[in-house]
Amino acid sequence: MVAPHTLAVFTLAALALVLVPGPNVLYITARSVAEGRRSGVVSALGVETGTLVHVAVAAVGLSYLIAASEVAFSVVKYTGAAYLIFLGVRTLLARDAGEAEAAAPRGLRRVYMEGLVVNVFNPKVILFFLALLPQFVDRAAGAVPGQIVMLGLVLFALGVLTDMTYALGAGSLGGWLRGRPAFARRQRYVVGVVYLALGVTAALAGPSARRT
Repeated sequence: MVAPHTLAVFTLAALALVLVPGPNVLYITARSVAEGRRSGVVSALGVETGTLVHVAVAAVGLSYLIAASEVAFSVVKYTGAAYLIFLGVRTLLARDAGEAEAAAPRGLRRVYMEGLVVNVFNPKVILFFLALLPQFVDRAAGAVPGQIVMLGLVLFALGVLTDMTYALGAGSLGGWLRGRPAFARRQRYVVGVVYLALGVTAALAGPSARRT
């Protein structure tokens, strides 16, 4: 299994990564501000379920196949980018007359699944499992899949803690903002632009990053 000192170093590296706001954090924050803490928390749970999917995929070696295939990596990258852009366009084109309904929390199952899909197709997360995590795996120690699972669960636990913090904090801020009529009229534009920005960011995750 993973040596204690290796696990400690990986934990510090993973903590540094999850503390820096990225696409997943921006998505969770947007949901929390627009729909409240409950939606933010469910979004975070969906995102971190996606992390478990990445852990399972990495453990069986499929992520390495994706990295080796330009076509497979491109399919994942552009599928995720297209989904985020779709969410952004749909949000921006919502009718003004339906703003009151749009401002209310949507079905939590839908919120959860959106968070899951956003993370599963997030090329930056795939790159993390391809570029950083393998550096902490000791092939000589054996049980490589078990080591990957252990390291992945550390990342998952840190992700849950930080994502929940962002969700609760942004949800509290959103509750204050939603009481302001000006924000209520403009919140869909803020959320829509965040989605579009995330889609563009995902699309620009170029092949050169895979070789780091």
